[in-house]
Amino acid sequence: MTPRVVLDSNVVVSALLFPQGRLTWIRHTWMRRDYVPLVSAATSKELIRVLAYPKFGLAPEAIEALLSDYLPFAETVRFVPGEAFVPETPDPDDRIFMELAVAGEASLLVTGDRALRQVPGPSGLRVVSPEEFRAELGDSAGLPSE
Repeated sequence: MTPRVVLDSNVVVSALLFPQGRLTWIRHTWMRRDYVPLVSAATSKELIRVLAYPKFGLAPEAIEALLSDYLPFAETVRFVPGEAFVPETPDPDDRIFMELAVAGEASLLVTGDRALRQVPGPSGLRVVSPEEFRAELGDSAGLPSE
């Protein structure tokens, strides 16, 4: 069965913006369909907001092109924010990722945020770093060890 995974915005942005960066492999693995990335209206809106940060200097057309390398590979999950029981997150903005993971029955939430990784996931959900995710995919996705 193909894993259902939530990638937080910073992981997706790093994979999209830095083609020679340390998270490039994440982009390749979603494109190979090694897992199903899950998105929602709220997490997509957050991703667009982050890509529009002035520090990235991206024109709207560039943002659209980057999104076209991600969203077609993702499954959209609909849910009402605030209705799911999820643990409190250190940053309230991270709650939407936890809610998406619960609503979409994800097995993993992948984040670079150490504080979020300290939050115990609801039953069946593990909150992991990109490195832990890579190790998990390694055998099944043919990824070399780092």
